[in-house]
Amino acid sequence: MELSNQYNEDTAAAVKENLIQVLHENNKLAEKIDYRNFGELIKTINEASAIFLIASGRSGFSMRSVAMRLMHLGLKVFFVGETTTPAIKAGNLLWAASGSGTTSTIVKAAEKAKQMGAKVIAMTTNASSLLAEMADVHILIPAAEKEDHNGAKSKQYAGSLFEQAVLLLGDAVFMELWKIDGTPAEELWKRHANME
Repeated sequence: MELSNQYNEDTAAAVKENLIQVLHENNKLAEKIDYRNFGELIKTINEASAIFLIASGRSGFSMRSVAMRLMHLGLKVFFVGETTTPAIKAGNLLWAASGSGTTSTIVKAAEKAKQMGAKVIAMTTNASSLLAEMADVHILIPAAEKEDHNGAKSKQYAGSLFEQAVLLLGDAVFMELWKIDGTPAEELWKRHANME
């Protein structure tokens, strides 16, 4: 019993320290990001007739969360790869996130979006990646890539910091869009899923 209590106390302290590390890294990253291109992102979202979001893996979960918030604003939004996602066309926006900027499915989706006359906004950790270079607007998130194992940019595993940044930046963009929109929270809530 004594050993179990010590284990619980040690584990509790370690998890607290880990969370402090995660928050510290996100705060540090927030200071390093160049925010100038977010104005273009918000303008393009407001002008787009439909918004398509794409990312894979854990970044995909973050972007799905962003898609949900855009839906709450009443925007026409789709996550690429879902069976109900329609064709992209001119006047639409593809908002893509890929840490490396080389994920083949995301690069192909961006190529198709460009061919169809849609705008592409990309978030990556690599400004010289194929995705960054083909995007109309690139937002650099200077976090560690999945295979940065030396801990210089993040002590977290793989692309965790990038994936967290995608979610947090998505929420920050939503907050700005919501300010512009001005719809009360009670009205947004009516759009929330009611078949959960």
